[in-house]
Amino acid sequence: MEAAVVNCFIEGTFHILDTTASVKVKPEKPYIKKNEVSKGVITGLLDIEGDINGTAAISFTEKSILGIVSTMFGEDMPEINEEITDAVGEIGNMISGHVNTKMTEMGKSVKVKLAGVKEGEKHAVGHSPGKKIVVFPFHTNRGDIWIEVCY
Repeated sequence: MEAAVVNCFIEGTFHILDTTASVKVKPEKPYIKKNEVSKGVITGLLDIEGDINGTAAISFTEKSILGIVSTMFGEDMPEINEEITDAVGEIGNMISGHVNTKMTEMGKSVKVKLAGVKEGEKHAVGHSPGKKIVVFPFHTNRGDIWIEVCY
């Protein structure tokens, strides 16, 4: 797994969360994931196709996504609902756009796009089968998030 490729997803996530919701992020120790179960309650799954094929995901605790979306919308969002699900999809789309731009700058022909949003306690993320999943956990001023990259 190339550090430059992984960094595109991390940098894109930080940039989007900082500019849309003033979220400050503190990295924790990355690890190899042994299963498909999400640590969060809602996840945006991204497909990666081209010179690199795989998936990436960003998962949120209930506290983190409600805090992030409340700030984005400028109003209190007390529960996960259709608006929250749509916001996770939009965050995924914005991260995809950022990653696509950075990959092009690196000379890679890669298309990253939102594959969908999954929710619920202990939901399966849906990564590419048979590939290593690296998890990058982060603590934010809104709660915990996890970025997963699999290719």
